Amino acid sequence: MRRSLLVPVLVLSGCATPPRPLPQAPAPVVAAPAASQAAVPAAQPSIAPPTASGDMIFDAWASEFQGRALAAGVDPDVLRREMAGLSPDPRVAALDSRQPEFSKPIGDYLRGVVTADRQTIGQRRAASVAEFGAIEQRFGVPREILLGVWALESGFGSLQGDNDVLRSLATLAAQGRRRAWAEGEMIAALKIIQSGEHPRARLKGSWAGAMGQTQFIPTTFLSTAVDQDGDGRRDIWGSAPDALASAANLLAKAGWARGQSWAREVTVPAGFDFSLTEGPQETPDWWAQKGVRRADGQVWSAADATAKAQFIAPAGAGGPLFLVFPNHFAIRQYNNSIAYALGVGLLADRIGGAPPLSRPWPAETPLALVDRMTAQRALAALGFDPGAPDGVVGMGTRKALREWQKARGLTADGYLSPDMVRRLKAEADAKPATAP
Repeated sequence: MRRSLLVPVLVLSGCATPPRPLPQAPAPVVAAPAASQAAVPAAQPSIAPPTASGDMIFDAWASEFQGRALAAGVDPDVLRREMAGLSPDPRVAALDSRQPEFSKPIGDYLRGVVTADRQTIGQRRAASVAEFGAIEQRFGVPREILLGVWALESGFGSLQGDNDVLRSLATLAAQGRRRAWAEGEMIAALKIIQSGEHPRARLKGSWAGAMGQTQFIPTTFLSTAVDQDGDGRRDIWGSAPDALASAANLLAKAGWARGQSWAREVTVPAGFDFSLTEGPQETPDWWAQKGVRRADGQVWSAADATAKAQFIAPAGAGGPLFLVFPNHFAIRQYNNSIAYALGVGLLADRIGGAPPLSRPWPAETPLALVDRMTAQRALAALGFDPGAPDGVVGMGTRKALREWQKARGLTADGYLSPDMVRRLKAEADAKPATAP
């Protein structure tokens, strides 16, 4: 599971996550595994760094970090060697602090992800990796899904990133915004080096610390990476079988259900209650009672018929609609983003020979950061809590918007369009100020 940074997409975030590398970039952002969120041990006596970077903030952090690394089991000689000459990477600092001015509409993002070229390459790779059968049998994850992950994470292994992961993580830790996470990942990277499995020179990846063909952060490498080709080491950089099996292991650990769909495109009747979007998880039969039908007219498989599915409308009521199954949420353990999971799944479907969606993605207008924050502030002022006004249209914002839309007799799909921004701002501006 990695932390990579997808081009920001409106109505895609499930929750705030550390950034992802630009695949082609998050988050990472597959959500980080529990190990990466663990509390960093209390500071212990440190060993003085042999050299200083000249950056007082970075050097002060480095001196304190060494005690925590020693307490976490990093060998003093390894720590001394790898910290020698370590300095912050200004490119990482700039990327971490950058907030995009415009959010890319989900339809635009998916049109760029699910392409004919990727479909063709995926189908060719499906036939060229001999270990796919063994990986599927071992972990239960279809090769098409793994090809979708491989494509989005690194362009089928061609875009892995060339940053020194240790330096990138040190830069993020010293900045302080995500210190506990970055230090945990840095300690994991040091333990990979200490184990002798890979030298530091091999730990190359994204500016946010994700590594290899399947962009694993170091804690996930330690807990989840697999030696599929049997050469005695887990090589997610140079071995496609190892990288793909490692991704399959991650998805299996996240709860991938053998034989179940990840999602199905559906249709709904006129007057459908869109406030059910991202709400209950019920069987297809329950949804059928609400008028929800498969868009292809087929019946549900036995495995899907008993599974709990959630209804989503990622581009609003006017775009493609889906029932998503537990496997959709397993994909989101890789990157907790609706857009990412749809990208992986829809590309996998096309690689497997499925036709395009029956309803095309609508034309959408990118929303500026100020518009997204204006909408969030307006929702809060009107009594609908979207969370912090950070410009990220995540679960909290979509939920608050659906509640406001339903209260105003609008289609409650939670989709933040320019028209919704204008309506919210006008209503909030017209609201009488409350006395102090």
